Amino acid sequence: MNWLLLTGLLLLAATAVLDLAAGRRAAGAPYWLAAAACLCLAICGIGALTGHPVAPTAASALAMPDGGFGTDPLTGLFLLIAFAIAAPICLCRAAYPTSETTPPGRGLAAALALTLAALALILTSRGAFGFMFGWEGLTVGFYLLTGYERRKAGRANASMLAAGFGKASGALLLLGFLLLAAHAHTLTFAGMTAAPHGPVRSAAYVLLAAGFAIKVGLVPLQVWLPAAYPAAPGPARAIMAGVAVNAGFYGLWRTLEILGAPPHYLPIILLLLAAASALLGIAHATVQTRLTRVIAYSSIENTGLILAGYGIALIGADEHSSLLTAVGLLAATLQLIAHAIAKSLLFAATAVIQARYQTDELDDLRGVARRLPFAGAAFTAGSLTLAGLPPTIGFVSEWFLLEALLQQFRLPGLPFKLTLAITGAAVALTAGFAGVAFARLIGLTILGDPGPHRRPPGPDRILATTGRAALAILTAGCLALAILTPLEIRVIARGLTGIVPATSVHSALKGPWVLQPVFANFSILAPTWLWIMMPALALGVTAILLIGASRGRALHVRRVPAWRSATEGVEGEDCYTSFGYANPTRRVLANVLLTHTTLHRIQDETTSRDTGYPGLHAPGSTLGYTSDVVEVVDTYLYRPLRKPLAAIVATAKKLQSGRLDAYIAYMLIALIAVIALVVGMS
Repeated sequence: MNWLLLTGLLLLAATAVLDLAAGRRAAGAPYWLAAAACLCLAICGIGALTGHPVAPTAASALAMPDGGFGTDPLTGLFLLIAFAIAAPICLCRAAYPTSETTPPGRGLAAALALTLAALALILTSRGAFGFMFGWEGLTVGFYLLTGYERRKAGRANASMLAAGFGKASGALLLLGFLLLAAHAHTLTFAGMTAAPHGPVRSAAYVLLAAGFAIKVGLVPLQVWLPAAYPAAPGPARAIMAGVAVNAGFYGLWRTLEILGAPPHYLPIILLLLAAASALLGIAHATVQTRLTRVIAYSSIENTGLILAGYGIALIGADEHSSLLTAVGLLAATLQLIAHAIAKSLLFAATAVIQARYQTDELDDLRGVARRLPFAGAAFTAGSLTLAGLPPTIGFVSEWFLLEALLQQFRLPGLPFKLTLAITGAAVALTAGFAGVAFARLIGLTILGDPGPHRRPPGPDRILATTGRAALAILTAGCLALAILTPLEIRVIARGLTGIVPATSVHSALKGPWVLQPVFANFSILAPTWLWIMMPALALGVTAILLIGASRGRALHVRRVPAWRSATEGVEGEDCYTSFGYANPTRRVLANVLLTHTTLHRIQDETTSRDTGYPGLHAPGSTLGYTSDVVEVVDTYLYRPLRKPLAAIVATAKKLQSGRLDAYIAYMLIALIAVIALVVGMS
């Protein structure tokens, strides 16, 4: 397997070289190389899960002072998840090398290759040095992808946000690893397990968790994500949101394996933030008017769901309960897989839709399924998965998560019980609003009536056969994994053996095709049988309807004028807009979204209408209505910090404009401070 890992990395290097050297003349060739590299790395993951790991070689051990690169079951699991999804995304990008959302030119394939290579280094590193090297490479990759179309509005700010939060996460991780290395006297992950228990180990745990939380977008560290994902061109969003983000989740899983039981307060804080992330993310996703921002905000929601399961696993580690740890990690990993596939599929399909319509405004996207049947079907499958509806893998993962949150009665003490109860209520509410958010996308954008809309300006043929096949593969993943969930759980159990015994995870298998939330006699689910019974029941109802109906009335279509409104004089199309559909959510979640509305008068010399309101009966007077929401974290946390931060930056600039002897003095002071800190902690 060593040669396969090396081949994958060399193919990614060749992708970057070919793209930078040939540019648009290479067309889709660099992405074919990237897809081949992803297949090699995914096979490495399968090898690690089946007992054929990549062993650190002497060359890699000499190159890295922390033991080089290799694979174990946890690495294999994440290699398989990430790169099995990245391969069809690269094929999808190769299928349409020129479009409005992915313009031709040098650099994009190279930035994708850098991002994927950095992810591979993170997953295969056996110590902190190689891990941090890959982490910084991932930050650079995100910066290049979000800033690729830098001439467009907002791209520069988005790339700076991605880079700034990436550097912040790297700084926290570096401090955490240094604390562990100072006490364990090694940079290897295996050696860090021997770090003595105490305040320093707890501080390192918190620093690592915070660093990884920034990358995955946990509230209040999520503000970079809704800006960065839409800024990336085309399927590059899918690589960022569905593939590369798994580096953060891998880091959290690895931290639990290395350090074991967390500080008692950490699971409580993490669960409460996860609940806030899920609810705040789906609330904003439901009311957004741009397709890419809806999907980006739903990533925050899914981060909350995944980390809710991870928080349960931390409680299990704290209580030394392998079953509770298993149910939490299993729920989180199932949710992670569902999110990775569905989010990649949504962003890949959205790139096709945006290239065809030349916009991502929801009210300009109608009847996508009629003009782009492949992209429309793929988008629908991804939406159903993230909405947690059967028979998709999203339904299974959310069922496991809710069942795991219902295990609070097994815990001693009020704090854990109350935290799980609050998180469970937030997750249940989130699941309901997720249905509303994605019903809007499917009902209006995909299945909506195009009406009198003008013909979209984009090219008629967007995807070649290869691109359609790539979308079909990701769509099949959303659906087929629900059928094969028992087999999926067996693979997950093998990947988590370093954290929790495989027998504990296998307790989720009540029978060959029947699942339970690890704890016996609590509840059961048979997702495989759902795929048999749901179509059978649908066919049965249809047959009864056709047989029992007289004179074919069951198939008769009754056409009536569209209902406009109960108010006289409504302007516009005879249908809901995406804004109007989301208005009840703005009202219900007004305390979360801080919704504010305004009723104002609009002057129009060509109209004269009796509005029905005293004082508004005047020639050329009509009513206007606006409703807006507030990004709470950005408005009340980050914006007040801008002035103090600007003052600090101004001071730093003055320090930079000094003499050479001043710079040497700064370096000497910093060196003495670091040496004193390390000596004092060792």
